[in-house]
Amino acid sequence: MTKMMTRFGAAALLCTALATPAVHGQEFINVLTGGTSGVYYPLGVALSEIYADGIEGSRTQVQATKASVENLNLLAQGRGEIAFALGDSVALAWEGNEEAGFPRRLESLRAIAAIYPNYVQIVADAQSGIVTLEDLPGKSMSVGAPASGTELNARAIFEAAGISYDDLGRLEYLPYAESAELIKNRQLDSTLQSAGLGVAFIQDLTATHSINIVAIPAEIVVQIGEPYVPAIIPAGTYRGQDDDIPTAAIGNILVSHEGVSDETAYQMTKLMFENLDRMRSAHSAAANIDINAAIKGLPIPLHAGAERYYREQGIIQ
Repeated sequence: MTKMMTRFGAAALLCTALATPAVHGQEFINVLTGGTSGVYYPLGVALSEIYADGIEGSRTQVQATKASVENLNLLAQGRGEIAFALGDSVALAWEGNEEAGFPRRLESLRAIAAIYPNYVQIVADAQSGIVTLEDLPGKSMSVGAPASGTELNARAIFEAAGISYDDLGRLEYLPYAESAELIKNRQLDSTLQSAGLGVAFIQDLTATHSINIVAIPAEIVVQIGEPYVPAIIPAGTYRGQDDDIPTAAIGNILVSHEGVSDETAYQMTKLMFENLDRMRSAHSAAANIDINAAIKGLPIPLHAGAERYYREQGIIQ
């Protein structure tokens, strides 16, 4: 009798296990960001915490990277579940633009949401004498990591302005923090970086240096065309910046891939929009994340899980 009861109990447990969803299986979510002194990183930390709290059994990780181009390639290799990337980089990845760093079409990419815009911010040491784009030839400049989203932005801005890298006195391929350190040490005149407003590396630089933020006139931005749009860096965004500065903006996109389950993508989308206060606490750039704009201008298909959330919210009819 005891053996029969034991066998029956084991069978019952097996049936229960087979019939019950595996909600306790560990879900690993690697959030791909950018450099630690940029905007992607603090927002990625906030996302990882939101997912760790909201997705049962999840284990999250934040990975600092060279940002857009590296992030998209990592996603395509299955080495991340969600990533921040610039809209133009996403479009080039979908096309398989080899010059931009994508030797093949990354057809597995799927969008989670269009989020906040990045602003192209050209920062120059005031002592360099750089005030306008016309002052850049003969000066030294960093344009972001090689083939990064920022560097792709630099190429587009330079071409539209009729400037080439060869016109510069010295060209460096360095991300935010390294560029700021060289400017502080008077070893670099300027840097072009693409980031949300109020980015930490510029705030840090203004604590010790007088800087000029170089205008990118609207006619140059219009010449480049979408996804670049004319924008303004409002006066007072940085210490010593007394005037509005015209520049270019490019939308950021949260990207995943088709190997991520629909349920996980649904939860990642839902939890972000339900916790925008935590995102805004991590960085003010998140104030521009708006669910009503979340599916506008996406150059790649939505993940089915994200689409399900937008249908629930009436964003997709």
